[in-house]
Amino acid sequence: MSRKLESIRNIGVIAHIDAGKTTVTERMLFYSGTSHRVGEVDKGTTTTDFDPEEAERGITIYSACVTFPWKDYTVNLIDTPGHVDFTAEVERCLRVLDGGVVVFSAREGVEAQSETVWRQANRYKVPRIAFINKMDREGADFEAVLAEVERRLKASPVPIQIPVGAGPPHVKDAFRGVIDLIEMKMLHFGEGDGDRTVEVLDIPEDYLDKAQQYRENLLEKLYDLSNELMELSLSEEPIPPKLIREVLREGTLTHKLQPLLCGSALDGIGVQPILDAVTYYLPSPKDVPPVVGVNPAKKNQEEKRSPDPSEPFCGLVFKVLPAKHGDMTWVRVYSGELKPNSRLLNPGRDVKENCAQLWHIQASRKEQVDHVGCGDIVGIIGLRHSVTGDTLCDTRNPILLESINFPETVIGMAIEPESSADRDKLSETLAMMRRQDPTFDAIENKDTGQTIISGMGELHLEVIRHKLLRDFKLNVKVHKPRVSYRETVGKSAKVTGECHRIIQGQQLFAKLQLQVEHVPNQQPSVMVISKCPPDQVPFDLVEAAMEELRSRSVGGGIIGGFPLADLKITILGAEAAEVGSTETAFAIAAGDAFEKGLEAAVPTLLEPIMKLTITTPEEYMGDFVGDIMKRRGEIAKTENRSGDAIIVAHAPLAELFGYSSAMRSLSQGRASSSMEPLKYAPAPPEMIKQFM
Repeated sequence: MSRKLESIRNIGVIAHIDAGKTTVTERMLFYSGTSHRVGEVDKGTTTTDFDPEEAERGITIYSACVTFPWKDYTVNLIDTPGHVDFTAEVERCLRVLDGGVVVFSAREGVEAQSETVWRQANRYKVPRIAFINKMDREGADFEAVLAEVERRLKASPVPIQIPVGAGPPHVKDAFRGVIDLIEMKMLHFGEGDGDRTVEVLDIPEDYLDKAQQYRENLLEKLYDLSNELMELSLSEEPIPPKLIREVLREGTLTHKLQPLLCGSALDGIGVQPILDAVTYYLPSPKDVPPVVGVNPAKKNQEEKRSPDPSEPFCGLVFKVLPAKHGDMTWVRVYSGELKPNSRLLNPGRDVKENCAQLWHIQASRKEQVDHVGCGDIVGIIGLRHSVTGDTLCDTRNPILLESINFPETVIGMAIEPESSADRDKLSETLAMMRRQDPTFDAIENKDTGQTIISGMGELHLEVIRHKLLRDFKLNVKVHKPRVSYRETVGKSAKVTGECHRIIQGQQLFAKLQLQVEHVPNQQPSVMVISKCPPDQVPFDLVEAAMEELRSRSVGGGIIGGFPLADLKITILGAEAAEVGSTETAFAIAAGDAFEKGLEAAVPTLLEPIMKLTITTPEEYMGDFVGDIMKRRGEIAKTENRSGDAIIVAHAPLAELFGYSSAMRSLSQGRASSSMEPLKYAPAPPEMIKQFM
């Protein structure tokens, strides 16, 4: 796996569900010669969707890594999910990738999850190219999608290709190829699954003017980036394609533009130019700035690691695939080199790890290797303590990189084992699944024997349930999903907690004045601070009170024991006696003040609000709007696109269970929707009564 850094491309294919990411990936593998047949999503025969759940549903659930050659380059590609319930898979992949290929459907354009993945790529400063797929579909509209990418994503797409025709074969001007605006030639692609040929033709007469206009637009956008290109244009000298590509590359790497291509992955049109664009415009590990972290051994002094084999080793864990005989840990190597049986430091957990084996990952297959270097993505077996987001580094040169943050779970479901034998197996299995999926959680209720599993949406929980029943053969009862509520307070309140108790013959005394208040969007969700004057009581007594307050806040609120959020607790003052004011006394006074404070500050229930995006034929729009209103929802905006109505609404998750069935009946199966967590908001008073 030792290769020239300049010839490596670490990329991800990202998009909304059903835009064609997996089909694009499948075609890339075929045209590069890595696979000898083209897998189909609908038949469950693709290389990257190898999990039975993915093959059955026809969607990507887990990110899959494949490596393949293209000309003189090596491409490490990760195919990511498009469904919002699995957005964490996209999050962790974008954190470690150098570039992205964003796929849009030529008919649906920019959809809800397209916006989410674009924002994620912005956050991690990932250079990207765009591909408008499905140009052979009824209603395909290249120019409309281009305008939407500019408007809705606030992006700077620069078309380097335009389509010849649009729509399926039976329409008048069907899609049949693309025009390369850099070389000013038409590309015609071989027909049939086994044909890898690309024919370079002259531009058809009736498309010459349009191609010339788009080329001028392309050059105009590049003038700001290159004086040489502008001078050649002003002197009316021919502009070499090599110079155009160099300027496009510079613009892509500095996030000033995104080269845009088009085609139809299913028909094998336009995929080879995407691979060329990946090598031309997306960065190698050498083009990416050095990673920045801190040295925990030197008071968090800033450290940097360049993509250089001579630098100390540094990598980031971004995925864990659990297994009974040793987890496979996916690591992106940022600097240095690594060999099997090396000792590594996990500075975040302050433990040393043994890296027993190194594996090159190829979707469901893997092969053992004896060396990896910077820029590589590798599977490691032998790590015992490291999880997603952890840094691994040289033991003598510690560096701690920024971890990966994931959204909180919004939906839960109770499961309970049928027998005591299943109970132990269930807890082991759930621990394994938590290592794999950072957005999955499981908490056992000792009183009821039930385990509450939580995730990002109904589909997420359904996939987990199927895994427990089918893959792990567990006999478990599954109950209806339930909402993950939070609790906070409605106003500020000052209270006094007291302790007047006799314990083991000793009279205990303590008084504590607290202020409890609501602070929106606070991180951490509950903050405990002290403003107690230092001369009132000894510091260790205040510290005991603060520890008790933190412990109580973890236990949940007084409405239904739900986790507390947006809460600030301040110790304003304290009172102690000469005898009997112990740490225990102050812990008791803190507990008393905590309960009084939550009660006095008006306990409030917060419920998760979802952003719901519905695409429906216009004739059903009124029915959907009415249905959303019944579900306590608000319409955020509506717009029309290609004869469809797009409705964006904000509605409580509690009212959206089973929404896919309701949506089918409202639109005779012709509508689609996606939802993602938006915020927590106060629940209506009648809902609080259910829990009190």
